[in-house]
Amino acid sequence: MEINKYLDSTYLKKPSQSGLSEEETKKIVFDLADEAVEHGIFAVMIRPNYVKDVKDYLTKKNADVKVGTVIGFHEGTYSVQEKLEEAQKAIADGADELDFVLNYEEYKKGNLAFVEHEVVKCTELCLQNGKIAKWIIEIAALNDEQIADITSKISNWVEENFAGKQEMVFVKSSTGFFQTEGGKPNGATFEAIKIMLENAGKLPVKAAGGVRTPEDAEKMINLGVKRIGTSSALALIKNKKNSGGY
Repeated sequence: MEINKYLDSTYLKKPSQSGLSEEETKKIVFDLADEAVEHGIFAVMIRPNYVKDVKDYLTKKNADVKVGTVIGFHEGTYSVQEKLEEAQKAIADGADELDFVLNYEEYKKGNLAFVEHEVVKCTELCLQNGKIAKWIIEIAALNDEQIADITSKISNWVEENFAGKQEMVFVKSSTGFFQTEGGKPNGATFEAIKIMLENAGKLPVKAAGGVRTPEDAEKMINLGVKRIGTSSALALIKNKKNSGGY
């Protein structure tokens, strides 16, 4: 199985989160881009402030590697207008794919009108510009019933508003930054991904975080996921177990 074609090779830590300098962080990001080119990895997933430079770099290399970024990251509590503005800049900078953190706190409060408005407006912006939109539902913050419900609702909203373009709108499991209690996983689990797949309708599903071995990646792909977000893309391709991280 060509795992590389399913991978979003990811680095999303700010210098303040990693203890590294800005220059050290930029080196990691550009190394990620080089690895993606060398190993045929589908996309790199990076912070918005690096999108323009990395896109220009890959264009000069004539590389067929997509550039993805995150919007409203990682809490998801940004206003719809803030997410739209951040997304518009990322699109202008050359982002191919935008992974939005759903405002799952508003969803949990029952504010469905807010969440529907967010999904529709941000998805509309992406599709109008020919970009892929992905909605991160943060499964570690939800129970199984909520995972099924919000996945189904996103699927229905997209079908109602963007019929025929569902393949361009993903539902994604996790940010990898949610703080769990008691050692519970904060990324994709097989159980949660099955629930998402059962409720996503025509929307593709991205499993993000926690996929640390080639065997796990292949199992996720066999379940039906179309993309895997990982900070260990190279380890997965080279058949080496990753000791931790996203």
